[in-house]
Amino acid sequence: MKSSGSRPSFLIIGVLILCCFSHVRSDASDHRYKDGDPVPLYANKVGPFHNPSETYRYFDLPFCSPDHVKEKKEALGEVLNGDRLVSAPYKLNFKEEKDSSVVCKKKLSKDEVVILRKAVDKDYYFQMYYDDLPIWGFIGKVEKEGKTDPSEYKYFLYKHIQFDALYNKDRVIEISARMDPHSLLDLTEDKEVEAEFMYTVKWKETDTPFEKRMDKYSMSSSLPHHLEIHWFSIINSCVTVLLLTGFLATILMRVLKNDFIKYGQDEEAADDQEETGWKYIHGDVFRFPKYNSLFAAAIGSGTQLFTLTVFIFMLALVGVFYPYNRGALFTALVVIYALTSGIAGYMATSFYCQLEGKNWVRNLLLTGCLFCGPLFLTFCFLNTVAIAYNATAALPFGTIVVIVLIWTLVTSPLLVLGGIAGKNSKAEFQAPCRTTKYPREIPPLPWYRSAIPQMAMAGFLPFSAIYIELYYIFASVWGHRIYTIYSILFIVFIILLIVTAFITVALTYFQLAAEDHEWWWRSFLCGGSTGLFIYAYCLYYYYARSDMSGFMQTSFFFGYMACICYGFFLMLGTVGFRASLFFVRHIYKSIKCE
Repeated sequence: MKSSGSRPSFLIIGVLILCCFSHVRSDASDHRYKDGDPVPLYANKVGPFHNPSETYRYFDLPFCSPDHVKEKKEALGEVLNGDRLVSAPYKLNFKEEKDSSVVCKKKLSKDEVVILRKAVDKDYYFQMYYDDLPIWGFIGKVEKEGKTDPSEYKYFLYKHIQFDALYNKDRVIEISARMDPHSLLDLTEDKEVEAEFMYTVKWKETDTPFEKRMDKYSMSSSLPHHLEIHWFSIINSCVTVLLLTGFLATILMRVLKNDFIKYGQDEEAADDQEETGWKYIHGDVFRFPKYNSLFAAAIGSGTQLFTLTVFIFMLALVGVFYPYNRGALFTALVVIYALTSGIAGYMATSFYCQLEGKNWVRNLLLTGCLFCGPLFLTFCFLNTVAIAYNATAALPFGTIVVIVLIWTLVTSPLLVLGGIAGKNSKAEFQAPCRTTKYPREIPPLPWYRSAIPQMAMAGFLPFSAIYIELYYIFASVWGHRIYTIYSILFIVFIILLIVTAFITVALTYFQLAAEDHEWWWRSFLCGGSTGLFIYAYCLYYYYARSDMSGFMQTSFFFGYMACICYGFFLMLGTVGFRASLFFVRHIYKSIKCE
């Protein structure tokens, strides 16, 4: 009955989140234009193509700049995403064609030539937004044909860009940019050069309705050969689940059935025999774990992160995170994490009180810092690196103030309110067996029954069910691939939860059967060990599947992936523990414990 009190809080959080994101679709440009009307064109950022985190302001390179550079006001998520939109030097009025129109004539100094040559050498790309539609292009090219010595390479900057725009009646439907391969500026030598930058604009009519103009970006991840791989991933995961579930169900049902028959025999006969197996430790199995405050905090944080993940999936499945909806995911993560902090406070403190903890205030502080603390330290280091590089990933002071205010005025109060509610819930730990005064000694166990080998076994199976899908997620987050198949990702997430729960339950049973009653922390560590496997995959992806390089990109990749994998560790550890607790309670309810 008491658990039903948390339902209104979930409903309130859901309503607040929907209110926050109900406007997202309408924010996409819905402008109608007349012939010759100016259409907003913003230059966003430039950076090495293979280093997605290392981006710089567009005018950090010596491009033609307009007389008055106007910065666009950006939402929190856009700033967190590293977007810095400013007015572009090109004028693309609606349905107004231009042929080799001059942007500017510029004399590039030696230093500017060196800057541009280094940018071309690193495959710098630019990104712009025209009526909220993305435009991508490379700034130059390196001529390597027939040359083996890098000193012989030739470096060229594109001087002429052609914009091809499609329209339907009075709306912009599509925009693309092509570089003229014949209009090049040689940057090979360190000398001053004269440059004339030009652009061409072509307009064509299309039948594509305005509502479907973003579909071309969504469809890129739904191409037949990609879908085949995704479905192969699903089938692979499902086979893993079915085999594992079938194996565990068969083994556990048969073993438990025999155990119940053996333990359910006449008590007089049982008195003559020495108890063995998991019934033997019924007086110790519900003995509360060491470091109960840390354990309760981990369960609270894991529950919050699980709730956060579910809400993110809900928003993804209703279409909030459509391609190039700038910063929507970051905004969602910040807002939902802040609003769900009350869940962490409630779950941690109520469970801590069930474990007969006394200092609930310290437990609440530990809960608040358990995930946020490492994340904050990582952010401080990486933001310092970004500032040193003068990259757009460095958050402005105003944005940092906003995040601190959200944490101070929303996250912390909700955490405290949740903690007070948890303390006052007065729930008692439901244990079907009485705990003895003194713990039994755990018999010597073989090496493969210790924590680390068990974690390796527990983490491998859930990881094997998701590793194919991981590549596409990494290629989207740490690359330029678009990922929109959230339904398949949600199925994979459900499979991950099922496999984690089943493997943790199985290992908990074998641990109890070996008369090892310290299963609390072990079940949490085994459940969360998939997070360690994902981090190991990060190493493989960085060195074998990506072309990322440089200190900034490396530190961003491994720093933020460490935080994400730590979040997975807490979330899946909570899932593993909850499944094990349910299982342990069930089997000990089924026997007579005196």
